[in-house]
Amino acid sequence: MSRRATPLAQKQGVAPGDLIARAGKTLVICLGLSALDQIWRVPELFTGGNQKIRSLEYATMGGGMAATAAVAVARLGGIAAFWGRGGKDAAGHEMHKALSSQGVDVTQFRLFPDGQSSVSGVVVDAAGERQIVNFRGQFPEQADWLPLEQVETASAVLADPRWLAGAVALFRTARSKSIPTVLDADVADPKTFETLLPLTDHAVFSEPALTGFAGSADEEALARITDFGCGVAAVTRGAKGVAWLENNIMRHQPAYPVDAIDTTGAGDVFHGAYAFAIGACLKATDAMSFAAAAAALKCTRAGGRAGIPTLEDCLAFQRNGK
Repeated sequence: MSRRATPLAQKQGVAPGDLIARAGKTLVICLGLSALDQIWRVPELFTGGNQKIRSLEYATMGGGMAATAAVAVARLGGIAAFWGRGGKDAAGHEMHKALSSQGVDVTQFRLFPDGQSSVSGVVVDAAGERQIVNFRGQFPEQADWLPLEQVETASAVLADPRWLAGAVALFRTARSKSIPTVLDADVADPKTFETLLPLTDHAVFSEPALTGFAGSADEEALARITDFGCGVAAVTRGAKGVAWLENNIMRHQPAYPVDAIDTTGAGDVFHGAYAFAIGACLKATDAMSFAAAAAALKCTRAGGRAGIPTLEDCLAFQRNGK
């Protein structure tokens, strides 16, 4: 990687105000999905059946859980690296260039000649709600090409569930170095979670993913996640905020009230901001508040990545509520 972080002590508990001083020393490796999003803005979403909706706007931009989380880390002033796979096709080259232009290290974003890049179609209505159809791409599953020796320079690592072999290799190595592991737990096969959760320190589920895996999204479901050895088991609930179980104590961070115009990428931004804050040694409670602020601010701005706030924006928003 072209930039190296100064390793940080992993004992959590620094003040949120210290983020500005620590940001440039905080390296987060984000591994998983990069997708090219084709976005249509419409008056209202599809409601089912045979429908045709007129689009008011159209745009193409980079997306994907781990990739967008990496952009969030970079926008917040951290050192971001994206480890992932794409096809050596037009979409892959466009994503590679876009991530690099956002300040993300893409040295380990490999484009495979025989692969197919992931592409998503996103429909966004006037209220900012969205519907997504995604082709996850086709690539080799092996992760033996990853430079795992570089993990020791990281402050935290994040993975989504879209590349299991890569996530296992990254999390195992990080665990051996006492580097915090953060799982962006979107909807996935139960076996994927059963493999990754024992290697996860901070498991942050979407509500549909937790319900699909544990049968509900309540405290009992979060307790089941901690049984895998996770120190923090959380579930994001959009406008209802985020709930998490830590040290057998149930906690809740309300969502910051905002006038949302586009929720695209809000969950990815939350995860990226949370991993950044954990890497900078904030306690989970402070990291949740910071991540909630970053996600809320993103929702007030159009675009999955264009709307990601800066560190200064987030800290001012937390202080002033606007």
